[in-house]
Amino acid sequence: VETMSKQRRLSDNRVLVDLIEQGIQARKEKEKAFFELAKRFREASAPKEVEQLGDQLGRFVFGD
Repeated sequence: VETMSKQRRLSDNRVLVDLIEQGIQARKEKEKAFFELAKRFREASAPKEVEQLGDQLGRFVFGD
């Protein structure tokens, strides 16, 4: 944090706030992507598409 604050010419606290805000935003974006994928999975009717989307959901939840 100290190195980042020096590079950005910000206080340590400001850097921490920025990092927290970035983390919250990243989590919201990941959550949104998950729900969009889940919706596509629920709406899919073609077996190949269902299998592919199911695999994607599995990787999303459990990783590669």
